[in-house]
Amino acid sequence: MLQNLLISSFTFIDTLMIGQLGSIQIAAVGLANQIFFVTILFFFGLGSGASVFIAQYWGKRDIPSIHTAMGVALIFAVLGALLVSAVSLLFPHHIMRLFTADKAVIDFGVSYLKIIAVSYVFTAISFIFATSLRSIERATYPLIATAFSLCINVLFNYLLIFGKAGFPAMGVAGAALATAVSRGLEMVLMLLITYRMKTPVAAHIRHYLSFDLPFLKRYFKTALPVLINELAWSFGMVAYKMVYARMGTDVIASANVSEAIQSLFFVIFIGTGNASAVMIGKKIGEQRYDEAQLYGKRFLLLPVLMGIGIGTAMAIFAPQVTRAYNLEPEIIEITKRSLRMLALLIPIRGITIHAIIGVLRSGGDTRHALLLEASGVWGIGVPMAIIGGLILKLPIYYVYLMVGTEEVYKAILSLKRFYSGRWLNDLTEEPPVPQSQVISSSGTEIP
Repeated sequence: MLQNLLISSFTFIDTLMIGQLGSIQIAAVGLANQIFFVTILFFFGLGSGASVFIAQYWGKRDIPSIHTAMGVALIFAVLGALLVSAVSLLFPHHIMRLFTADKAVIDFGVSYLKIIAVSYVFTAISFIFATSLRSIERATYPLIATAFSLCINVLFNYLLIFGKAGFPAMGVAGAALATAVSRGLEMVLMLLITYRMKTPVAAHIRHYLSFDLPFLKRYFKTALPVLINELAWSFGMVAYKMVYARMGTDVIASANVSEAIQSLFFVIFIGTGNASAVMIGKKIGEQRYDEAQLYGKRFLLLPVLMGIGIGTAMAIFAPQVTRAYNLEPEIIEITKRSLRMLALLIPIRGITIHAIIGVLRSGGDTRHALLLEASGVWGIGVPMAIIGGLILKLPIYYVYLMVGTEEVYKAILSLKRFYSGRWLNDLTEEPPVPQSQVISSSGTEIP
């Protein structure tokens, strides 16, 4: 939870500090970061696919197989990062024009993209190592690296955005440079901690490259649906931003602020969702399947109880945070109303993140998770955004509520899938053992 709070704080602090420059700059950085948003979810898909294996192998204490799963994720994450960096550096104007026709927004966005693109490889390596460390119950180490990176980011934001202590006032470009430097140093610290502490994920590079074709097929049979899932979801989020940008520069500026503030409240579910995946996956690897089923039930009840409190706190306190931004009064008012609407959806979103990321994926049921996520975003969410924002021309806060119906759909069907019992698969067995053949540790088949 703490690490995800710090990760969300990156976005919040960047938005807050860039917000002192004006709404156009906020809109530009928010749109330019959509390419990174898709990229980080590509890393998340690879990391989540690897973590399904790593958590189950950790239950068996099969360290060589952990290194093999990590190696596949690292190779494809770095290759993906290099590709996106090249596209961002070569075609920044084309990327920005996908979102807006506002020349000022495009120009600021291009200046941001050209610098931030160099940081994607750093993030790829840090992300896979952080995910792997969490999957073997070493969550403190990524937290330390992220906390250090955040401090560096805040310091250099202050120096480079506003030109303090003799540094040039670079504005939006300064924010990009600060983020790139902080991500590079985070990667260095992550690797130092991993190897100096002699953690189980530390290995010689040849061990990461020790996978063979049969393992690669097994890996992608489970991990590819996760990767497609994250890309389908991330492109859906980009589609939302395209709709919001076409609703006006004021609307997209408000949306960027609303989502940055919302993420500070939602990090609890990100943390508990990832924790549930590790804990359930470990029990499956230990072949304690009845306990895995019990943990799943508890982790699906938890977000309901937590969501009520978190949603209430967000509705009450989050609007007050908007006063820290240097925005026009009408944008502030739109943002306050948006945050109240988003607060209503917090408990339902908590259920879906626990069900899809925590339960279904940990049991290897990644294809069903993909079906739920992709059909929810593209079958319900995106059409609702287009209808509400571009056809009916409703205010953004009502569009948020319409888009939120996809969360209701995913929550209902994911709970149905869990109680069917077909989500639990032991991936450490060769071939993987489905739930219908799984025998619990007490010697009875799970109903």
